[in-house]
Amino acid sequence: MPLALLALAIGAFGIGTTEFVIMGVLPQVANDFGVSIPTAGWLVSGYALGVVIGAPLLTVLGTRVSRKKMLMGLFILGNALSALAPGFGVMLIGRVVASLAHGAFFGIGSVVAADLVAPEKKASAISLMFMGLTVANIVGVPGGTYIGQVAGWRVTFTIVAALGLIGLLGLAKLVPEQGKPENGNLRTEFAAFKNVQVWLAMAMTVLGYGGVFAAITYITPMMTRVAGYPEGAVTWLLVLFGIGMFVGNLLGGKFADRALMPMLFTALGSLAAVLLLFTATAHNKVLAAITLTLIGALGFATVPPLQKWVLDQASAAPTLASAANIGAFNLGNALAAWLGGAVIAAGLGYTSPNWVGALLSGTALLLSFLAAFLDRRARRTSGRVVAGSTRTQAEQTRVPTGH
Repeated sequence: MPLALLALAIGAFGIGTTEFVIMGVLPQVANDFGVSIPTAGWLVSGYALGVVIGAPLLTVLGTRVSRKKMLMGLFILGNALSALAPGFGVMLIGRVVASLAHGAFFGIGSVVAADLVAPEKKASAISLMFMGLTVANIVGVPGGTYIGQVAGWRVTFTIVAALGLIGLLGLAKLVPEQGKPENGNLRTEFAAFKNVQVWLAMAMTVLGYGGVFAAITYITPMMTRVAGYPEGAVTWLLVLFGIGMFVGNLLGGKFADRALMPMLFTALGSLAAVLLLFTATAHNKVLAAITLTLIGALGFATVPPLQKWVLDQASAAPTLASAANIGAFNLGNALAAWLGGAVIAAGLGYTSPNWVGALLSGTALLLSFLAAFLDRRARRTSGRVVAGSTRTQAEQTRVPTGH
């Protein structure tokens, strides 16, 4: 693995820990600030919305200044602010500040990772970068949850800020400075959004991975108040979810390099089915743990193919489209966390976010069918145009017969 990919994975580890650790300490944060669980869910939605805004914004600013200088500091500042927050509002601001570098990091990182390898290995390279995020869910998030339960959630966010410093120092040391795009040509980058396939890909991203977040945002109350696990068990349950993510990410990258859309069909369809099943299996400890692992695997199996699809469709100017798609992941996270909190607040129970997630992922599957259909039609049309052009040239060079 190239050292640059390792550095990107290190940075992804710190960012992934920040993004997901809030789920494990959500009840403690809600209790300390005197807010409800659905209200505390805004710490997830606020982070996600910050990524949505920060992804294109920092990418655009990257045409003016060094990208690594932008990314350094925001992550650490936001987590430090969260750790010291005197009230819920300040903590929400800290989460948003921490999130601003997230989208630009993964968006630019996807382009860098894909450029480091041969064309037939691009999805696998993207999955290697995201491996840091999945490892965060095996080690960083469960560890942060345990520390939060034992020493308090403020200690968790203090340690996360330190992790971010280590990760971003690794990024600065091992990844060459990308500098400014040539001529700072934003017009070319924005032109990628004229392609309807780019918009379809982002819609699939919003709805597909959003289905995972509808369930996982409220996993702590679901596992403790429905499945009957003690609060301390949430740590190892998150390890299972992280292991699922790790395996799904690697398999998603591997099989997307072989057959991208079939891989996406399989992952989205299976994810929708498992999320729907979780509504029932959440009432049994063993089945709940197995289902949670499958959700992690199937959910993250969609990430490399979705990111690769965007890069393919915006190949002439991929940076902004790639960052925007990372924003789309988090727009889905925010939407799903809000919808999950809404159905809980409506009195439908702690398992109700699961069927919300199933509906979101099922809709993403339908959009993937549409994207594949449009892609096949475009290829057939292009083939006919090329064939027609060839015949015309042959007719023009044909020797007259004298008639």
